[in-house]
Amino acid sequence: MTKSELIDQLANLQKHLAHLDVELGVKSVLEQMSAALANGERIEIRGFGSFSLHYRAPRMGRNPKTGESSRCRASTCPTSNPARPCASASTFPSVDTRAC
Repeated sequence: MTKSELIDQLANLQKHLAHLDVELGVKSVLEQMSAALANGERIEIRGFGSFSLHYRAPRMGRNPKTGESSRCRASTCPTSNPARPCASASTFPSVDTRAC
């Protein structure tokens, strides 16, 4: 689902709100979440999941085409963990790793 699809669906469910108000609300929430992650904060939304930054230590990488080694610097990347109600509602099939 894209952001515009989310806005459209919420506007259809909440007929008493103008489409522009729903759009402003969704964009505001996402901007606040982005700003919190940019400041290094952890976000937790009960029943939905949590978002945080994961630190990746510096390492030696290699170019797969040439095989040449290169230094990769430290970085952070956003990660998400779905809450149990959200994860159990997922339609993705579970993977049995014991079969590998």
